[in-house]
This record gives sequence, C-alpha cells and structure tokens, in this order.
Amino acid sequence: AWSKGGRARAWESGAMEAAELPVGFVGAGRMAGGLARGLLRAGKVPASSILASAPSDKNLDAWRESGCRTTHCNLEVLQESTLVFLATKPHVLPGVLQEIRPAVGPHHVVVSLAAGVTLETLQRLLPAGTKVLRLMPNLPCVVQAGAMVFARGSGAGDGEAALLKSLLSSCGLCEEVPESYINIHTGLSGSGVAYVYLFAEALAEGAVKMGMPAGLASRIAAQTLLGAAKMMLETGEHPAKLRGDICTPGGTTIHALHQLEKGALRATVMNAVEAATNRACDLAED
Repeated sequence: AWSKGGRARAWESGAMEAAELPVGFVGAGRMAGGLARGLLRAGKVPASSILASAPSDKNLDAWRESGCRTTHCNLEVLQESTLVFLATKPHVLPGVLQEIRPAVGPHHVVVSLAAGVTLETLQRLLPAGTKVLRLMPNLPCVVQAGAMVFARGSGAGDGEAALLKSLLSSCGLCEEVPESYINIHTGLSGSGVAYVYLFAEALAEGAVKMGMPAGLASRIAAQTLLGAAKMMLETGEHPAKLRGDICTPGGTTIHALHQLEKGALRATVMNAVEAATNRACDLAED
C-alpha cells in the first residue's frame, strides 16, 4: 500500500498506475455515482480506492453496497485521495471549496462537475497553481455510454488531461475541448439525452398506434437509436449520407421523412439545442 506521501511522489513522478490511484468524490449524487460505477465496471479503479463524502447517508448507502468507502467529512476525501471529483450542486460549491482549500496540495488533481462554475472561479477559490479541470458528463455515463467533455485550468498539464481521458474513457466518449464549448455540450448532450427520450417515446407510440404492443415497440425503438448511433460512430459518415442510403425512390422512408420535414423537426431540434445552451450560459452568470 502507498503511504500518502509516497502516493503523492509516485503520482508526480508518473510511477502510479491509474488502478492504484486513490479517487475521491465530494458529493455523492447521481452523476458522481454514475462515474464511479463506470470506473468500477471497467475495472479501472478498485472499490477500495474510492472514497465518497456527502452530508447524509441518503446517497452513501449505494456507494457502500458497491464496496466504496464513505464519509461525512469532505476534508477526509482530500486527505485520502489524489484525484478528487467535486460533484456538489453548483450553489454549494463555493462553500465547499472554502472548506477544503487548506487541504489541497500540489499532488491533487481536482475535477469539477459543477455546471456553470468556470475554471477562473475554481482557480480563484483554490490555492494558486492547483491542478484543476472542469468536466461536463451526461447521464448515460451510468451505463458506460456517456458523452463527456473537459477543459483544463492553467495549473493542469498534459499528464492530468491524459489521466482523466484514460480513466473516463471507461464511461463513454471523452474529449478535451476549449472551456467555451462546455455550455454547448450541455445543450447538445447533457440536455440532449432528454430530446432523444422524447423522440424514442414518439417512435414507439407511432408503432403502438399501428397495432404493436408498447413494451415491444419501446425495445425496438431503443435498439433502432442504438444501432443508428453506432453506425454514425463506427463509419464516421455524415448523418445525411447514412440517411440517404436508407431512402429508396418512392419508398417508405422518404414518405416518412417528408412528414418529419413538414413538422420542422430539424429546425425545432436546432432551436432546442440553442435554448438549452443559452440557459446554461444564463445559469453560469447568476
């Protein structure tokens, strides 16, 4: 086992493998739990290396059932962990940063999941030079099919970015982006999962209307979305090309697409992404 000082030196010298990295979560809600489950299911980090804190036991019971360690003390997470995910509600985060600031050292890598809290704010509220990154996940991280983007602060280098990407690739797609893309990612992917559920529900209801049982229709709708998404990722083709491949002259698909165009599906979805992005920007300024 690593001593705390040994852990810090090993991390700084690059000698520590991701699997030996002590990981902490300050805040133990759904998104934190999703990331932790992704790490555990992929075998990236053993449960004994994960420590989560929350004010009450409400969320912590599920962590204990997974074999993770838990505490009500945020400072303990900093003392025991090298990679620390800040997963509190955004309005709570400034107070939490003030509380943990004395325990943050040069060996820590601090990753904030709080929507709307900028790198500039994080760096101002943490000790100068802290290795801090900002991560925006989405809910399918819970089933290791998330889409995540992250941006790094001035204290975080290539090593920290590579570590985060390596660990979180077990939870889905993980891309480094400029911080200005994070609110767009919220509109596209964070909120976008809900747009897809609405579309899936409508697809299934169309089949129910035509006489198919609801449970079967839902399963086929879900698999249809999964298959279409997988083809986009694996072929790298533009979605318009893939769509065109399905349309035969005078066939079923082109008749259906005409109805979607009459309903202004594309413009409506673009408006939805814009509305959610703008709301994310507004929340960041509050």
